[in-house]
Amino acid sequence: MTSKSAAAAARATVYGYPRQGRGRELKKAIEGYWKGRVDADALRATAAELRRTNWRQLAEAGIQEVPTGDFSYYDHVLDTSVMVGAIPGRHRAAVETDALDGYFAMARGTQDVAPLEMTKWFDTNYHYLVPELGPDTVFTADSAKQVAELREALALGLTARPVLVGPVTYLLLAKPAPGVAADFDPLTLLDRLLPVYAEVLSDLRAAGAEWVQLDEPALVQDRTPAELNAATRAYRDLGAPTDRPKLLVASYFDRLGDALPVLAKAPVEGLALDFTEAAAANLDALAAVGGLPGKRLIAGVVNGRNIWVNDLTKSLATLGTLLGLADRVDVAASCSLLHVPLDATTERDIEPQILRWLAFARQKTAEIVTLAKGLAQGTGAITGELAANRAALASRANSPITRDPAVRTRVGAVTDTDARRSQPYGERAAAQRAHLGLPLLPTTTIGSFPQTAELRVARADLRAGRIDTAGYEERIKAEIQEVISFQEKTGLDVLVHGEAERNDMVQYFAEQLTGYLATQHGWVQSYGTRYVRPPILAGDISRPEPMTVRWTTYAQSLTPRPVKGMLTGPVTMLAWSFVRDDQPLGDTARQVALALRDEVNDLETAGTSVIQVDEPALRETLPLRAADRPGYLAWATEAFRLTTAGVRPDTQIHTHMCYAEFGDIVQAIDDLDADVISLEAARSHMQVARELAAHGYPREAGPGVYDIHSPRVPSADEAAALLRKGLEAIPAERLWVNPDCGLKTRGWPETRASLDNLVAAAHAVRAELPTAD
Repeated sequence: MTSKSAAAAARATVYGYPRQGRGRELKKAIEGYWKGRVDADALRATAAELRRTNWRQLAEAGIQEVPTGDFSYYDHVLDTSVMVGAIPGRHRAAVETDALDGYFAMARGTQDVAPLEMTKWFDTNYHYLVPELGPDTVFTADSAKQVAELREALALGLTARPVLVGPVTYLLLAKPAPGVAADFDPLTLLDRLLPVYAEVLSDLRAAGAEWVQLDEPALVQDRTPAELNAATRAYRDLGAPTDRPKLLVASYFDRLGDALPVLAKAPVEGLALDFTEAAAANLDALAAVGGLPGKRLIAGVVNGRNIWVNDLTKSLATLGTLLGLADRVDVAASCSLLHVPLDATTERDIEPQILRWLAFARQKTAEIVTLAKGLAQGTGAITGELAANRAALASRANSPITRDPAVRTRVGAVTDTDARRSQPYGERAAAQRAHLGLPLLPTTTIGSFPQTAELRVARADLRAGRIDTAGYEERIKAEIQEVISFQEKTGLDVLVHGEAERNDMVQYFAEQLTGYLATQHGWVQSYGTRYVRPPILAGDISRPEPMTVRWTTYAQSLTPRPVKGMLTGPVTMLAWSFVRDDQPLGDTARQVALALRDEVNDLETAGTSVIQVDEPALRETLPLRAADRPGYLAWATEAFRLTTAGVRPDTQIHTHMCYAEFGDIVQAIDDLDADVISLEAARSHMQVARELAAHGYPREAGPGVYDIHSPRVPSADEAAALLRKGLEAIPAERLWVNPDCGLKTRGWPETRASLDNLVAAAHAVRAELPTAD
């Protein structure tokens, strides 16, 4: 096929789409089901209607091949575990009794059975449920979901392509099941898994699938020869049968490197590759292997993870270069559009000029369709779209919103001394113990307490003008009083004010910093039914006035016990926002750090002795390739120290991280130079405590003993058992007792019971210590 005919064949497609619906209908239906207000049939009907709505929107926009199978009640990796029959033994009875309830039990746990571990999906803020596998795992095919959703799309008269997590990525994401040796490698199960995938592919072919997409994002990470060999074997075997659909192997989030020639040579009919700036090396690498003669290439030239309009001219140039490298070139986003909000046109509070700069999922599909049209018919067919795009790009580049000379001057004056505490940790620790007078195994929480319906109503009433600011603030005061009173009665040692006034740990600060934009409807799935509205970082950052001092000081006035000041750290402020793409991330991080430094100093001046600067995103933002990590960690840890280094030695700086693989960043955790770190550990059975000990981490740590992402209430004995396991790695004088994460998403009854048990566990274990009175 010539380049001209390849261009004429260009089609527009996507790999996945936001699941929640325009009004987060899926979240409401699922949570209604959990509470018994919605029955299973109604939940399924809502889900089916959302799928139909998504497919119709895509088709009407000009997407010629819609994805199926990307929709999920909770998580697509959990769906894959169901598809291959990898149900943990502790959940099998529940799944066999009721498949839907058993599915949610795996995701959330029950009072008697722990859920699957949850961690971040590569370097995004999406969380997946980690498969648990062992040498005795038996895989069995269950393609019911995938086949049913394909048939739904075909019944609408659409061309549809099922999307599955690929077998190599699935095994590389898995962990040894509880009770299985820690050195067990799930990849050794590949030969056992491949026949199950082949059966699913055969079922999809029988149901009408011409193409099936197998996602292998794990191959953009550094992979050993054995892992690359596994990929070779996987697609050699899956490509062999004749009764299968055409196979499209997709990767995204970074460059493929050594895996690219493996996939290029595989007996599959197509590849889908990321060609955004993060993976620009894929273009040269594809040319180096001779392209994909006789194969289909889907080119991900529209960034599926950020919200800025695409540079259509630049993308068309990339697509033109690719035309000679494949039999057919189609156009897509770089990854699933799951990672961006649904529709920018619903935003009413963003200036029209700025709105022109933004592209959410629906706008990105329009960009994809425009690019496919331009590729197939030439730029003359999209003259108007190109002119509007150039105008939007120029408007942003020339806007005074993006640059503040005072901020840039301050960043330029930063020195190495600004990012170092005045005394080493040992001297600080002694000063803090004398100042705070805490017992061994001090107890605390991570920061937030339940956001009740009453609080959400109060915020809505304030926005709608049904109550005034004074009335709203009285409600916040009452909530803080209740939270402080509860913590005192429970016996916690270091208290928090509960964050009643905060809508989200990033958005709350973004709304008070210059340079940020907040959305009203920009919801993005974080995990399950948890959706967040990432703010948009559009310009230079500064802090006009204190953001947290008033409420922290008020809480401290209610109790003689220390109350932590609570801030979100600079890396997390970037990671959980849509960041600007017109300057290096490290430069933006320093701007945010200096704004937060002012807040830390003001908290200390107001009498706050313990200040927590959360960095849960430090690990998730870690580059996928090892070669890129030192540079990132250098500016990321510097930004944290720049935020916190200006305080006195006796002011205790805490940080917090959750739901990530910490082993890769233990040195970076050390480099933060925080006095205390709290981390998720309950679902991962204190793994992080062992990792800290192996590193020789010298500071205080609180590996969580209460999994707050499950509704179950851990008993005092269970929390004590985890605490004792923590003591095997961290000495008592450096061990804290706390939940895994904030309590915002939990209800008050389970929160009260769980924290009562947490404090009881701390007292019980404290009494066992040789140094206890």
